[in-house]
Amino acid sequence: MDVKVLAEAQKRGHEQVNFFYYPRFGLKAIVGIHNTVLGPALGGCRMRMYENESQAIDDVMRLSEGMTYKSSMAGLDLGGGKSILFADPAMSEGRREMFLKFAECLNHLNGRYITAEDMGTSVEDVMVMREITKFAAGYSMEKGGSGDPSPWTARGVFQAMQAACERRYGSKELKGKTVTVQGVGHVGMYLLEILKEAGAKFVVCDTNEASLRVAKEKFGAEVVSTDAIYDVQCNIYAPCAVGQTVNPQTIGRLKCDIIAGAANNQLLDSSLYAPIEEKKILYCPDFVINSGGVISVGGEYIEGGWNKNWVTQKVMAIYNTTHRVLDESERRKKFPEVVSIELAKERIKEAEERKLSRR
Repeated sequence: MDVKVLAEAQKRGHEQVNFFYYPRFGLKAIVGIHNTVLGPALGGCRMRMYENESQAIDDVMRLSEGMTYKSSMAGLDLGGGKSILFADPAMSEGRREMFLKFAECLNHLNGRYITAEDMGTSVEDVMVMREITKFAAGYSMEKGGSGDPSPWTARGVFQAMQAACERRYGSKELKGKTVTVQGVGHVGMYLLEILKEAGAKFVVCDTNEASLRVAKEKFGAEVVSTDAIYDVQCNIYAPCAVGQTVNPQTIGRLKCDIIAGAANNQLLDSSLYAPIEEKKILYCPDFVINSGGVISVGGEYIEGGWNKNWVTQKVMAIYNTTHRVLDESERRKKFPEVVSIELAKERIKEAEERKLSRR
């Protein structure tokens, strides 16, 4: 894969892409700012050992664009951004120094981008950055922040699952339904807890043996291999780890009625639309249904600061938003992801026109 940054930025509509390289501090970072019409670009900091730089650039460009649509569809006055750190997420030595240097880099962006916890990073990392920057969100509740966004992401995904079940089966109940959860990290584990309370059955996979033990011992999950998960007969396939797990190699194997998970960029690309429709699978766009985390983190920037009731109402509204997307998908005769992007862009365009009219 050969990613040409400027061509990719033009194609996706990015405003800004920044590269920070400080080998003394072990920092190799990319920040993608996609759109700031609705407000500052908010999106997590992903820490991962990428196979190559092209893969890292592709990840940050796709994810930052998705954050624009996610915040717009969630009704937040925030734009879309994302950052990646090209580093081992398990690193401990030099970790603090690296995050302090990254925080300094964020200050250079002067508030156009606000980072947060993401795959491979934690609230503790955010707290380190908060020592020298105010542009790191999702900080500890003890300090007045929103804390771990994972439970809110899981709650939002569950709301979407209920809406999808209502659509597909005539009832939003998940009791007796089988859900395959691909990845039981922070969000996936919280999702298991909610699914168990709802009376659902679940089959899980993960590369982390410790997480699988917890899923099995605490929640009674059935465990299969990371490859076998695609062959499990289920009602809902819930990708909750890395993206692009719905691809030409897996789509033919999926035995589900609904795809609804917490992962970003679940589809390899738009070529999957037709196979999903041919299999009559109901697809719930990822950036619509996994917005609970960004809603919680974004709640730190509302007047008066983070408010649990405000966040709860916004996250519960994902149920109605999912129905709205599926309704519009039928009305416009377009794939749900296409419709979601159209709806998100329509809100941004209206905001842009209001700004221009006031000049």
